[in-house]
Amino acid sequence: MSAGILQVFNRYLFPGGEEKSVDRIFNHLSERHEMSRCFFESAEWKAPGAPGPLGQVRRLFSNPEGRARFEKALEESHADVAMFHNIYPVGSPALYHASRDRRVPVIQYLHNFRPFSVGGALFVNGQVNKDSLHGSFTAEILAGVWQGSVLKTALFALMLKLLHRSGALSSVKAWIAISEFMRQRILEGGWMPPERIHTLRHSWDAMRTPPPVEDAGFYLFLGRLVPEKGLKTLLEAWDRLRAVLGPKTPPLHIAGEGPEEALVREKARQNPYIVFLGQIGGSVKNDELRQCRALVAPSVWWEPLGLVTYEAYDFSKPVLAASSGGFTETVLPGQTGLLHTPGDPESLMQDVLTLEKLNPAERAVWGLNGRRWLLQNASVEAWKDRFEGILENVR
Repeated sequence: MSAGILQVFNRYLFPGGEEKSVDRIFNHLSERHEMSRCFFESAEWKAPGAPGPLGQVRRLFSNPEGRARFEKALEESHADVAMFHNIYPVGSPALYHASRDRRVPVIQYLHNFRPFSVGGALFVNGQVNKDSLHGSFTAEILAGVWQGSVLKTALFALMLKLLHRSGALSSVKAWIAISEFMRQRILEGGWMPPERIHTLRHSWDAMRTPPPVEDAGFYLFLGRLVPEKGLKTLLEAWDRLRAVLGPKTPPLHIAGEGPEEALVREKARQNPYIVFLGQIGGSVKNDELRQCRALVAPSVWWEPLGLVTYEAYDFSKPVLAASSGGFTETVLPGQTGLLHTPGDPESLMQDVLTLEKLNPAERAVWGLNGRRWLLQNASVEAWKDRFEGILENVR
């Protein structure tokens, strides 16, 4: 039976993969349900007329304007269920309180580890830190993981503490983790009954007919240039490859933008086998995926899922990923790619050498296996069917 679902999302200052997933979820569910939206913009607090610093602090804990907008959207849409993605900072915990007061069940999508981590990544000072999952935000606070500020992180941590103690999260009738790895880590924290958290990996609108497989010999990194994506591991691995292979070193193309861009540019000047492309999209991105030998994903944090794997598989390309987070569920070693030890450039280098030793036909088989995995495990119709099962337990 069709349901009315209000999708709620606070857009980030810099759009990323989560925003694309939010749009994809909306479009797919619109085929079966009455969908409506209530969106907030982080940029609202940067624009003229935005609340001052103290006003933003008050609204971080409970934003009455955000609540009013949400309640108006509920009334206008006549929604049976609210689906939350990110709601910070403009939406605020007031949305959970409003849902509880109005007895509107919430489905909370977990694209990252928030609201059990201030930064959402469980990543502190270059490594995974699980303290927040067990209720201690001290490490995240001292590292200033939210907006680079110890004070702002401390305030955000206090807000999360109060939210958990308030009982407002009782409005969440289903939590959706986008990988089983993620679900298990949250269960370890003891935050909720196991029956309320579900695993539902993202679907993918796969190309009906992928382009002919090409291999121009280069490896490709696609993603934000941030520490948790393992850029230092990647760059060190290519320096080691250069020392081992000399002029036979395969090129590495790095595409993206972020705070570690200067590091990548400097390394590209030092190592002629590293090419920095900057931010790419559209046909340029498609050409890179179509022509690369493999995609490299050396993340050192717990990737909740890692949709770059899906992108590679859509173009029938193998993936060399870190054995971390959702990658352990999507990369099949020796079949669709290889998994290296997170943060270990030697381990990544050995995986590149392994792929280099395969002949073109063997590498093509790995890519085709990936494409087959994608079609079998990321079907849109299968995703919608699994979502229906979750929805039935909520309504």
